[in-house]
Amino acid sequence: MPTIELDGKEIEVDEDGYLLNMDDWTRELAGSFAAHDQVTLTPAHWEIINFLRYYYRKFQVAPMIEILIKEIGRAMGPEKGNTKYIYDLFPKGPAKQACKYAGIPKPSG
Repeated sequence: MPTIELDGKEIEVDEDGYLLNMDDWTRELAGSFAAHDQVTLTPAHWEIINFLRYYYRKFQVAPMIEILIKEIGRAMGPEKGNTKYIYDLFPKGPAKQACKYAGIPKPSG
C-alpha cells in the first residue's frame, strides 16, 4: 500500500495519492498536497475544501464537477458557483484536485 510521510507519520494513500482514511486528514496535509502542486492555499481554497468535507460527510460521496459547481453556487452564491472561479482555484481539475486536498475519495465520472 502506498504511503506518504508528514511530520514523521506514515499515511496510507491510494495509487493516485488520495487518502484511504479521511480521519488522517489535517490542514497541514492539505497544505502539503497543495505545495506539491505548487499551489498556495488561500481562504478561497479553504472555503471549497471545507465545503467538500461537509458535503462528503453528509452524502458519503464526492460530488462530480457539475454537482460541485451547482452546490457551491447554492451555498456561496453565483460569483463562486461557476466553472471559471473553481478552475482558477483548482486548475488541475477542480473536483479531483480539491477532493484530494480535502482528504476525501476521488470523485467518479
